[in-house]
Order: sequence, then C-alpha cells, then structure tokens
Amino acid sequence: MGLLFQTTVIDCNDARRVGGFWAELLGMPLESDDDGTEHWIDFGPDGRDLLFLTVPDRKSGKNRLHIDLRPDDQAAEVERALALGARHVDIGQGQQTWVVLADPEGNEFCILRALKPDE
Repeated sequence: MGLLFQTTVIDCNDARRVGGFWAELLGMPLESDDDGTEHWIDFGPDGRDLLFLTVPDRKSGKNRLHIDLRPDDQAAEVERALALGARHVDIGQGQQTWVVLADPEGNEFCILRALKPDE
C-alpha cells in the first residue's frame, strides 16, 4: 500500500475570491462545486491540487505551511502578484533571496529566486 499526495487545502472566508487570486497567479482555471463552497485548481491526473474551502473563522497568526513558487523572473512575478492583490509581509524572515507575500486573506507564500542555468 502506498500514499499519493493529493491536495493542499486552504481555508478561506471567501473561497471564490482567494481561489480566483491563485488561479490568476498560477495561470490555471478555477473549478467550483455546485453550491459554491469548494473551489479548486486541478493540476492534472497526478494530483497535487489546491482546494479552497469556505470556513467561518478568520486566519490568525503565521501559516505553519505555505507555498513556495519558483519563477523565471522573480521581480516580474512579485509585481504581478502584487497587482493581483497580494501584499508584502514580514514574518521575521530578514534579508533573504526569496520574497514573502500574502494572498488577499493573508495566507503567506514565497516567490523564490530564479534558478541559475547550472542549478
């Protein structure tokens, strides 16, 4: 018996809004269930979906799990994320090669530096 990593779940007060942000950021379609409480980005048959669920409680504190994104052009992707509604956040990271941002409901994520050709 084995396990397959299937889904990362993000709790949201407005799952459609947060899911829409991530769909735009990742260039993927946002899918929804019939009653509009679950929204997801399907990355294909191998799994690894992002599922956005509507919950009543608000986010409190720093995320214990977050998403890291690897760009071709870090500065351009940071600017694009900000234009879509992200914001810079300081979680005590100090000066790093990555940029910490938060989605419209405050869920932190990082945009890493671009890889060098030999990496």
